[in-house]
Amino acid sequence: MVKELVHDPMFLGIKSKPATKEESDVARDLLDTLISHRESCVGMAANMIGKTVRIIAFSDGGRYTVMYNPEIISKAAPYETEEGCLSLLGAPRKTTRYKTIRVKYQDSSFQWKTKTYSGFTAQIIQHEVDHCNGVLI
Repeated sequence: MVKELVHDPMFLGIKSKPATKEESDVARDLLDTLISHRESCVGMAANMIGKTVRIIAFSDGGRYTVMYNPEIISKAAPYETEEGCLSLLGAPRKTTRYKTIRVKYQDSSFQWKTKTYSGFTAQIIQHEVDHCNGVLI
């Protein structure tokens, strides 16, 4: 179900708790909401729809992916960029990102996976993991 977006920076600044199998409905709502905003958004974290659990959804070249409990375990090649966010009003903000990251996460079966991402997809994941950590750009 498509959910309303949260814009409250105090709420968005709360660190998310680990996700469990019982929150699969949150993941579905998050994905539905992301897809409904696909013209202006490429990634979302559960706190953007009012749930403080570690779930992110993102477009990886047009293919949607959901990660439970994502954690960036390595990063390389920092660069400066500007990003916007549907939850934050105003102009894009400057931030530091990394060209390549390695992410440990659980899939929809709650099996642990580790995968390396680079380029724009890596940037999206970093932004959404920041949301899970209560970090706003």
